[in-house]
Amino acid sequence: MAIFGSIIKSLIDLKESFTTEGEAEKNQEEVLLGLLKKAKDTSFGKHYKFEEILESENIQLEFSKRIPYFDYNKIDKEWWHKYHEGEENVTWPGKPPYFALSSGTTGKSSKRIPVTDEMMESIRKAGIKQVGALSNFDLPPDFFEKEIMMLGSSTDLQKEGDHQEGEISGISASNIPFWFRSYYKPGEEISKIDEWDDRVQKIAENAKEWDIGALSGIPSWMELMLKKVIEYHKVDNIHEIWPNLQVYTSGGVAFEPYEKSFNALLGKPVQVIDTYLASEGFLAIQNRPDTHAMKLILDNGIYFEFVPFKAEYINQDGSITDDAPVISLADVEEEQDYVLLISTVSGAWRYLIGDTIKFTDKEKHEIRITGRTKFFLNVVGSQLSVNKMNDAVQELEDQFDIKIPEFVVAAKRAEDGEYYHYWYLGTEDKVEDDNLAEALDNALKSANKNYKVARGKALKGVKVTTIDPNLFHEWNALNKKKGGQVKMEKVMNEEKLEKWENFLKDQGATS
Repeated sequence: MAIFGSIIKSLIDLKESFTTEGEAEKNQEEVLLGLLKKAKDTSFGKHYKFEEILESENIQLEFSKRIPYFDYNKIDKEWWHKYHEGEENVTWPGKPPYFALSSGTTGKSSKRIPVTDEMMESIRKAGIKQVGALSNFDLPPDFFEKEIMMLGSSTDLQKEGDHQEGEISGISASNIPFWFRSYYKPGEEISKIDEWDDRVQKIAENAKEWDIGALSGIPSWMELMLKKVIEYHKVDNIHEIWPNLQVYTSGGVAFEPYEKSFNALLGKPVQVIDTYLASEGFLAIQNRPDTHAMKLILDNGIYFEFVPFKAEYINQDGSITDDAPVISLADVEEEQDYVLLISTVSGAWRYLIGDTIKFTDKEKHEIRITGRTKFFLNVVGSQLSVNKMNDAVQELEDQFDIKIPEFVVAAKRAEDGEYYHYWYLGTEDKVEDDNLAEALDNALKSANKNYKVARGKALKGVKVTTIDPNLFHEWNALNKKKGGQVKMEKVMNEEKLEKWENFLKDQGATS
């Protein structure tokens, strides 16, 4: 009998029974108040007169009036670069002990995002909330005695002057509490291996020694790891190696595009739980079954604002216009896309994280990630967001009974002078490209009126090329690296498309 697991499960259940929901809007007001008080004597706080904001009758309104929007390039150029020149108290008191490296989806150069001690505590508390939410899922007591495979970036952080640098998953894993280390796999030694392929090889070699009950990581890289383990041990599915695997905690991107290909690696269903941990903070967790929506964490050092995701408010580089309106938590509407802004205990202020979200349940404050501001395809008025693209690709999977875990799209003027959308679909299944193009075009026309209008005017048609899904991973390896927080870009401009198409030719994938 799983006695230890029963004790842990009962403690989680007890904790949840005494946890009250609280008033979300009041929690957010208190978070903002705490942020402003803490940072009022920093260079940023003095420049934007936080003291005066704190004395105003409506702190939230005054805050939104006085502080401009910042994307990474702007806040780094104006403020964060000063940390690397030896300054303290720039946008947050003191100096951050860590910087999270995030190449994101845009190239080799990494962003360097400050991670303070307060942010590490915020991430820890969010993790505890996630564990507590497990009481809402029908998991047996023995699940709480199994090991957890956390597939992130290397925990071998790089020392740079007075701070350390690494991806946020590596920083978090290097700070796991001592009591959790016996559950954590692949363990400290393997987790420090920097090269993705070498790390996964070691995981495969040691896989049978572990009793894995849960997986955690970005879907694309999780799939590759599972395939490697299955291939190494010459079995049909991962449950032949880890029979007690019951939970997969997904993060970083929407899971749905990977669902079909991921499930093909399993011997039996697992509970998929979505999370929203970004380089800038732990923002949301899925706290109940039967949904892919995640609950915003509103009392944990992050203040949220929302900008309507409309073409007139989005610049070509994915940033937002200075006059874009902001919507408070109290005034958001369900099923409307918003650009997410955050202010945090790491000294990010009205920061454009780059993601778009929608509220699926306003009362529960549940959201879903719908895409990236840079993945907004609007060259000829089609106004396609990533969630519309994902939905259309899923329709193809259902219609043709195939798996398409990866794709990329770009708008390009062809030799006839007309604009086309060029789609590259990653699939190992065989379907005629022309048939996929017709079905994809029809799905997008049905789902998006702007796309339908564009197809009748400036957008001539759709061209589809199917390729090996592994080519997407090799492209990432060439341009950034494998594993960790790296995500495949979904939308390319013409310059990037040319490089992508040359890469495919070099790989012999296209003529």
